[in-house]
Amino acid sequence: MSFKFTEESFKEIEEVLGIEFSHRGDQYRAVLVDSEQKRKLTLEIFPDIPIGSGEGNLISVYTASAHIQLHFCSGFVASEMLGEVTFIGEHNGYVSGIIVEKNAACSTYCNVDSALLSGDFTKLGPEVMLSGVALSLAEHLLETSDSSK
Repeated sequence: MSFKFTEESFKEIEEVLGIEFSHRGDQYRAVLVDSEQKRKLTLEIFPDIPIGSGEGNLISVYTASAHIQLHFCSGFVASEMLGEVTFIGEHNGYVSGIIVEKNAACSTYCNVDSALLSGDFTKLGPEVMLSGVALSLAEHLLETSDSSK
């Protein structure tokens, strides 16, 4: 099963982040600015593009000091309450995610064991716990080995 971005997907992301995407060719682009914190972030989404020998969704985030990419994005969760959108990708039981916040902040977590997302966070060290808690919002999007789903 392959995730597809739809016009409704982009509208949901726009509403949560308070942005408007410009669409040009295969690229959706928006800029988030937080003047108070002096932060600026550019979010680009490339749905269904060639990536290596496959095809998938590419998420790019540009800040003043970083360029972050998530290849083969398999879904997202837009949280109005948290003011953030979590983009995830999963491969062989490991999850990577980019969290883009309304206030132009961004966090990235790579190769997190998907079992951490539903585990007992109190048994983890704080340096490991943060990634599990941050990505657990998207746990329902992960593939399972249960063939009945």
